[in-house]
Amino acid sequence: MGKVEACPKCGSKSQIKEKDGIITYKAVQDKDAFKKIGQLKTAMQKFKAKAEQLEKELKGLKSNKN
Repeated sequence: MGKVEACPKCGSKSQIKEKDGIITYKAVQDKDAFKKIGQLKTAMQKFKAKAEQLEKELKGLKSNKN
């Protein structure tokens, strides 16, 4: 999504792009935000599944140790 800051003119959340020393502001649209939220949810689900798998593996290793 890039760098997000408040627009100096309207105060809304905007994406900032700098090209040749010129800073441009593009308002963050709801569709952009929802797309990013969806990507984050997917990443969190993958991380959670991997963490659960590692917890099971750790429990198995601990039980074999005893």
